[in-house]
Amino acid sequence: MIRVLSLSRRAVLLLGVACLLALAAFFPLRIALDLAGLGAHGVTARQVRGSIWQGGIDGLMLGPVGLGDVRAAVAPGPLLLGRIRLDLSREGEGDALRGAWVSGFNHKGIADVTGSMAAGGLFPALPVSLLEWQDVTVEFAGDACARAEGRLRVRLNGPYAGLTLSQGLEGPATCDGAAVLFPLVSQTGMERLSLRIDRDGRYSARIAVKRAKDGDGAALAAAGLRAQGEDYVLSLEGRM
Repeated sequence: MIRVLSLSRRAVLLLGVACLLALAAFFPLRIALDLAGLGAHGVTARQVRGSIWQGGIDGLMLGPVGLGDVRAAVAPGPLLLGRIRLDLSREGEGDALRGAWVSGFNHKGIADVTGSMAAGGLFPALPVSLLEWQDVTVEFAGDACARAEGRLRVRLNGPYAGLTLSQGLEGPATCDGAAVLFPLVSQTGMERLSLRIDRDGRYSARIAVKRAKDGDGAALAAAGLRAQGEDYVLSLEGRM
């Protein structure tokens, strides 16, 4: 009798584990996104389908920026440490994008982002047209930048199209106090863009251009830059 009872308990335990695994296997991705609170960060979508292990997000929007249709899956490993890593990927020749949103224990951020995306109105005060990521990871602990690595290239349009800024500026991601800082430089080294972003989406940008010849001053001033020593400088602030 005792042995039968022991087997029954083991069977019940195995059945319970099997049920939990089944629930996890078919747990809807849509509910997982709601529980993660991505909507509070300006993330919206036309449709969310599939499970947390193999799903898709159609018409994904990051605020004003459209990321299109992406594949999405929760990585199982970080769950064992009490963290969530949502891997996202978009295929397309010259338009591929991959990376992850990570969260847990008051830590939030992005990880291993590689690819390109149209900036849209992400930086309203700054005419950025394209962002090109190279293994960028940015993680905030509380309100402070805890980790930043990888490289970012930005391309600008608008009133700066006559400058080398339109060809792109590139630099690393670094922590600068509570914010993440991207010190970006053009290929000639004559133009620099320092982009500083806080966790709450506030950003400040400083464009500095070295005057190559006397005739450049009028053109730079017309673009809104002001002389400061050997540089022409423009400072901007806004919120993503």
